[in-house]
Amino acid sequence: MYRLLIADDHPLFRDAISRTLSLSVADDPTPPYELLQAASLAETLSLIDAHADSLDLLLLDLDLPDSHGLEGLARLRQEADWLPVAILSAHEARETVLEALALGAVGYLSKSSSAEVLREALARMLAGEVYVPARLMRTAPRPALASQAASSSASASASAPVPPPAPQLAPSLSEAEFAQRWQTLTTKQRGVLERMVLGESNKMIAWQLGVAETTVKSHVSAILHKLGVASRVQAILLASHSLPAVSGASAPPAAPQRATPRRGAQE
Repeated sequence: MYRLLIADDHPLFRDAISRTLSLSVADDPTPPYELLQAASLAETLSLIDAHADSLDLLLLDLDLPDSHGLEGLARLRQEADWLPVAILSAHEARETVLEALALGAVGYLSKSSSAEVLREALARMLAGEVYVPARLMRTAPRPALASQAASSSASASASAPVPPPAPQLAPSLSEAEFAQRWQTLTTKQRGVLERMVLGESNKMIAWQLGVAETTVKSHVSAILHKLGVASRVQAILLASHSLPAVSGASAPPAAPQRATPRRGAQE
């Protein structure tokens, strides 16, 4: 049994999540979940201390009464860095998603997600994957709004202690440096990287490109090596900031006509 903790100040929403997870046990073979509930960051930290030996995942809202925005995630990464934390929020700006990943979140879910999406996301995150819906990654960046939000956040928390920023997950590269590494990628690898930035899984990329999933995994491994990063999240963060400048990829790539997958095909 997996033990999850949801931190959200709306009891009706917490109860809805609890009912959704209870129903999932009856209609599919996924392991049952036990859900603990907290209405504030302080209560969340208290429950983490009390159940440190059995918690598997925390679902964190960004609007708790005693925590604004990603401050709660930053504090949790300081005080309980062993616990995987996924964001479950109504905020859907891509900048917020990327910043949450940079702070160490293992996933990002919109509160408008369906029960099916929630169950799939939990299964993948509990299996050690990072989950981000492609729909959120396709949202166009809004730097002006992001700057305004940052200013508002800074003003609101000026009197409160601010935890130090988490270390960067991806290396900091200039556009010229990224362009050099981009040139080392094959055409297929560039297409896979662009779809990774959109939040697509290996399975979805394979379906879109009409190749075997093992082929996509090989491309991803080569991409990580050529970009000089250690994980898929690092590649996504690095490419999200630099890819439009070097490839003109300001809009998501159009989905190609899907070819019939070839068993064991290698690209």
